[in-house]
Amino acid sequence: MTRPPGSAEDAAAPRASRRPVKAVLFDFHGTLAQVEEPRQWVLSAAAACGVTLDRVRATSLADRLLTAGRAGGPLPARVPPRLAELWSDRDLYEHAHRGAYTGLAETVDAGIEGFADALYERLLIAEGWVPYPDTAPTLSALRDAGVRVGVVSNIGFDLRPLFDAWGLTGLVDAFVLSYEVGRCKPDPAIFLRACGMLGVDPEQTLMVGDSPADAGAVAAGCAVLVLPAADPGRENGLGAVLDLALPA
Repeated sequence: MTRPPGSAEDAAAPRASRRPVKAVLFDFHGTLAQVEEPRQWVLSAAAACGVTLDRVRATSLADRLLTAGRAGGPLPARVPPRLAELWSDRDLYEHAHRGAYTGLAETVDAGIEGFADALYERLLIAEGWVPYPDTAPTLSALRDAGVRVGVVSNIGFDLRPLFDAWGLTGLVDAFVLSYEVGRCKPDPAIFLRACGMLGVDPEQTLMVGDSPADAGAVAAGCAVLVLPAADPGRENGLGAVLDLALPA
């Protein structure tokens, strides 16, 4: 006989409990850090080329470059045919990543020699990024609780120097970068590789990101938390990770 919901027998029945979280996988861009504000990006790149821009021109250039496509977003309004192959391979090879994004930047005539490369170089240094306010506290709390941490990113360059500069490398157990492992999110294989590197079962792993690609971890057997988008320097809800991953 079926028990009515809310009956005493139902209340006393054992309930399936969620397996404890032993590892958390984090996306990088939009989850742990955000690219610098667009106008500052343009001003800094121009300065590296020996050019000082006024704020009006920098704002205009930033708007045009965002339309062309910036690493870290937004996606380009149009990819020129000559860049199509590099674009499709951008997260699998370092040369393709650089070539795709410098090529897109070159479609904007800034009149500054070396400007496209200078814009790209901002990606490779810590000053070109802004970690979210909760990034360090969240990673520290997970480390203190013995929860393993991995960074899983679709990217064409090494993130480790950024984490070194921010003093966060010691809080990350594995970097799983698409260009190094040959797989891109949402392919379940990249999440399974991450779990293998951390020595944990997918069923005991939480993936945290900000896009549908991150939700691909569900197909690998992981739980997923998708955070809202947030501007540089503003909290993006990372604290919720601790509510899900740490025992009450």
